[in-house]
Amino acid sequence: MYDSSFLLMVLIFSVTIIVMLWRPFNVNETVPTTIGAALVLLIGIVPLSDVLNIFSIVSGASLTILSTIMMSVVLESIGFFKIVAANIVNRSRGSGRRLYLYVILLCFMMTMFFNNDGSILITTPIIIHITSLLKLKNHQKIPYLLSGALIATAASAPIAVSNISNLIALKIVGLSLQDYIEMMFVPSMVGIFVIAILLYLYFKNDIPKRILEVSVKWKSHAQKYSYTHPLSSSGSEKEVDWGLIKACLAIVVLTRAAFFALTPFGIPLEVIGLTGAAILIVVRWFRTETGVVDIFKKTPWHILLFAFNMYVLVYGLKNVGLNDFIVAQFKDLIVGQPLNASLIMGLFLTAASNLFNNLPAVMIGTLSITEMGLDPHTLQIAYLANVIGSDIGALLTPVGTLATLIWMYILKTNGVSISWARYLRVTIIVVPVGLIVSLLSLYLWVEMLF
Repeated sequence: MYDSSFLLMVLIFSVTIIVMLWRPFNVNETVPTTIGAALVLLIGIVPLSDVLNIFSIVSGASLTILSTIMMSVVLESIGFFKIVAANIVNRSRGSGRRLYLYVILLCFMMTMFFNNDGSILITTPIIIHITSLLKLKNHQKIPYLLSGALIATAASAPIAVSNISNLIALKIVGLSLQDYIEMMFVPSMVGIFVIAILLYLYFKNDIPKRILEVSVKWKSHAQKYSYTHPLSSSGSEKEVDWGLIKACLAIVVLTRAAFFALTPFGIPLEVIGLTGAAILIVVRWFRTETGVVDIFKKTPWHILLFAFNMYVLVYGLKNVGLNDFIVAQFKDLIVGQPLNASLIMGLFLTAASNLFNNLPAVMIGTLSITEMGLDPHTLQIAYLANVIGSDIGALLTPVGTLATLIWMYILKTNGVSISWARYLRVTIIVVPVGLIVSLLSLYLWVEMLF
């Protein structure tokens, strides 16, 4: 029998998640999670003594993600993403299939250099703009939009710094960023590649063979350039400072490289990320005399509070016995069995993510495996399987990740219709295959090389 604290905690958690996903009156997701976390703290399910510990776990990951979002805001302000959109159409040279490939690569690279939520926020409006200006019909837009969203979200698995839930869990299990890359990059990339191939085969007949063939006309003057794009709604010239764009891109790439080069020396990820963002802002100011007002307005500072709230809720579930239940169900099946650890935890996180979102799911899963008494090798496989389930398996339904929820909202506000049924008809085919391939690849890769 469950005691009253367990039932109360489950009720608070369930209502919080429902309101967070439903978002009545377009309420920010931080509002219901703040109320839920406050109730848990007031009731005493999570003692105040744990607050500082929880904050130390989530603050670094949140600040790292915020730093990459700041960088994306700077790049957007100097016109980088508009240039990318113009050149994607230009380089497609009238081929709808070539455009499809470029869109997939754009979404993948945006997540690798920023993060999954930021990638969705950046690429979805770009894809909508491109497909609208090319006068594609709604069924022709769907392959670009849906494939781009799925690849952008799945692309957060290969490197931990592209997803806040990955970073938080990484700290819990004590795995270094370098070890994560070595063990996870290849297996997750195999799964992403399989998903990309399946998406192309599924949408092959809907992708137009020919699209409008256009070209960008560049003009140089002084140290700057301007361009006119035939599909531009205004037809006016857009000025581009290539020197500034090259400098900013170099800073982004160096910051990303510094994550892997400097963390072995004990330098925290958030320090590296915030330093890179600060340098980027200063370089922009030096060139354009643009201040930081737009950075403060467009950066979602509430992410830090949101992550803290979610962890309080998950910690509450742990304190009332949920983790003990999970450990009791899976421990005997996983101890000393790396293949079982990969498949069981990956499938469990997939189910949990699609029921109540991947951020709380990966926290619950990670806390559970740390209490199973697993040997380090099996623990690492179980953790990485958690990530695959929460990053790739979570794509099965739109509620699985915040990125897909953001994507659905952007589509709705732009008048693009993709129903849940249409979404599920695609994901029910491609996601399970990509998930199983990734989990099996993880087991084989880690067993062979580590």
